[in-house]
Amino acid sequence: MSYPEQFSGFQAPSAENWLDFKKGSWKPRPFGDYDVDIEIECCGVCASDKHTISGDWGDCPYPLAVGHEVVGKVLQVGPKVTLAKVGQRVGVGAQVYSCLECRLCKNDNETYCKHQIDAYGAPYLDTGYTTQGGYSSHTRIHEYWVYPIPEKLSSPNAAPMLCAGITVFSPLKRFGAGPGKKVGIVGVGGLGHYAVIFAKALGAETWAISRSRSKEADARKMGADGFIATQEEGWEKEHEHTFDLIVNTASSFDGFELGKYLSLLNVHGRWNSVGMPGEGITVHNQDFAGNGCFIGSTHLGSRKEMLEMLQLAADKGIESWVEEIPLSADGLRQAMDKLEKSSVRYRSCMVSYDKAFA
Repeated sequence: MSYPEQFSGFQAPSAENWLDFKKGSWKPRPFGDYDVDIEIECCGVCASDKHTISGDWGDCPYPLAVGHEVVGKVLQVGPKVTLAKVGQRVGVGAQVYSCLECRLCKNDNETYCKHQIDAYGAPYLDTGYTTQGGYSSHTRIHEYWVYPIPEKLSSPNAAPMLCAGITVFSPLKRFGAGPGKKVGIVGVGGLGHYAVIFAKALGAETWAISRSRSKEADARKMGADGFIATQEEGWEKEHEHTFDLIVNTASSFDGFELGKYLSLLNVHGRWNSVGMPGEGITVHNQDFAGNGCFIGSTHLGSRKEMLEMLQLAADKGIESWVEEIPLSADGLRQAMDKLEKSSVRYRSCMVSYDKAFA
């Protein structure tokens, strides 16, 4: 008999009343040979959580507990588990399954596996179980998607890295951010602040790009070597053909002049978008023909990249800009309000789980 038998968490009841969080309980899926049971200590807050339960991204199965930046303690492991041990502090991100057998999985591209399963709101294989997220007492995860947290990282510091951090670390790593490279980060927010921090930690010349200069002081504290404000006339002229990589974390394309951003890239430079705006953007071939640049996107990051990112953060003493909020229905409403108003600097993390689930 696996332990615990019942998990509980704060669930949104419907799209109409998505802020009316209620504490519910559910029976976890059957415990498997490769499974790890985790008692959750804290969980970061992602804009994806809000978009999912509010119905912004379409229907989802209610009642639903969201949250996919989990840190906690291992309570039990299956008989074939080798990647985690009882008592260990571990993290779990936004993905909790892939087949591990296909060509993508075997080439450290498991986040692109067509069988991938999200941390919440997704059917889990043929178990009849719908995944529930990290605003919960416990979670049960396949060992491959469980990551040891380095001792030097506090739990609230590490938690938001498990989605926001890896989302920007992966393209920075894959596309060569490092010494001798000039990297631009569009948007200084939950994703963007990590992109600035990690680009600098990897050794790249790092520039923050934002509409106004209201976040310039923060960006420079994060390590930015320079700052570009796109509200200023001719902002792009001085930097044309100088960037090797631009990572776009913006959550809105309102008034977005893509051609000017692409003009910043060197020949065959790369524009990589990881933000998830609700609306799209018009792309004209002329926008990227002048420098032969590439436009693309990436999704989360591999286990290999996750472990490298966490170790880099530990080795460099990297600190998230994170606000801690005690977990409760009111606390979750406060966190969602901060997301709605873009007032959080720059990531929230739900804490005090021991009191919430006493």
